[in-house]
Amino acid sequence: MRLEDLQFDLPPELIAQRPVEPRDASRLLVLERGESAAEPATLAHAQFRDILAYLRPHDCLVLNNTRVVPARFYARRASGGRVEGLFLREDDGEWLAMLKPSARLRVGETLHAFSPASDNALTIQLRLTAAIGEGEWRIQPLRNGAPLLAGETMTLLAEIGHTPLPPYIRGGVGDAADVERYQTVYAQAAGAVAAPTAGLHFTPELLDALAADGVRRAEVTLHVGAGTFAPIKVEDISKHPMHAEWFEIKAAALEAIRAARAVGGRVVAVGTTSARVLESIPRVTSDDSAEPRSGWTDIFIRPEYSFRNVDALITNFHLPGSTLIALVMALAGAENIRRAYAEAIERRYRFYSYGDAMLIV
Repeated sequence: MRLEDLQFDLPPELIAQRPVEPRDASRLLVLERGESAAEPATLAHAQFRDILAYLRPHDCLVLNNTRVVPARFYARRASGGRVEGLFLREDDGEWLAMLKPSARLRVGETLHAFSPASDNALTIQLRLTAAIGEGEWRIQPLRNGAPLLAGETMTLLAEIGHTPLPPYIRGGVGDAADVERYQTVYAQAAGAVAAPTAGLHFTPELLDALAADGVRRAEVTLHVGAGTFAPIKVEDISKHPMHAEWFEIKAAALEAIRAARAVGGRVVAVGTTSARVLESIPRVTSDDSAEPRSGWTDIFIRPEYSFRNVDALITNFHLPGSTLIALVMALAGAENIRRAYAEAIERRYRFYSYGDAMLIV
């Protein structure tokens, strides 16, 4: 598949800048494919809360319970120049972070973080220890000149950080409303720098209603990284260097999936992140011996991929030229996705992170 096959034209006014309220009032495009992804699909239109009608008793929803951290921060150089940062992850006591502008920064330089509410410098220093490339740096965070204590990173980010909205939402600058709204209602495991956005449509009441209907629930963790927004830059998409993200699937999730399989239920991934977890492990059946696991996955799911654990997918509408649209094309068929996206644009669906949803069954 070529990069041009992943492209489409989207009117900029369809990029959602704020979420709808309540969460489950967003729209839902239902794509029902045939026995193979090559067959023409049927399309239907609903609201997200209508998903009750499309899921069956014994289906298993697989939710990504990652929690978005306040990863965007600001600092000043000794010269007074302002630097914007995006925390990616912690590694052996140091931070990996994207910094911009980056060209004039130097290894050994110390930046001074300042308060999210003002330009007042805090007692937090960020010493640049290594340049990784393409704006990514290793940073030694210091408080009053001393290295952080073990486990203090999240406390520090809460002091200096902002909600890291994607750049296509209000320029990436979050506000007080985004602290709660750019988070799923079941978020637990802190570590993501972007929300698993398909899960933003669920309310506690909708989850309870699904459980009352006999829909099982399993939780996995995949800490969404900045690479999820990275565009594909090579014409032959198979040569795209896929970013790696940390994931975990525990025994309880495997048992819930096995129980669904045992009675003919479907495994419904909530979001491409949950799908990547499920496809990064061996096939789970009603009687397999798959064990809990955690680690890094750089799986790149694209057309011609054969899914082993995902039967259906709840997802948002994705950026053209992205690995995420390649994933949904792999599940639903490239032509089916093109037709669905064209109809969504014609009907003025809202796109991307705060936008509407699609169910592929």
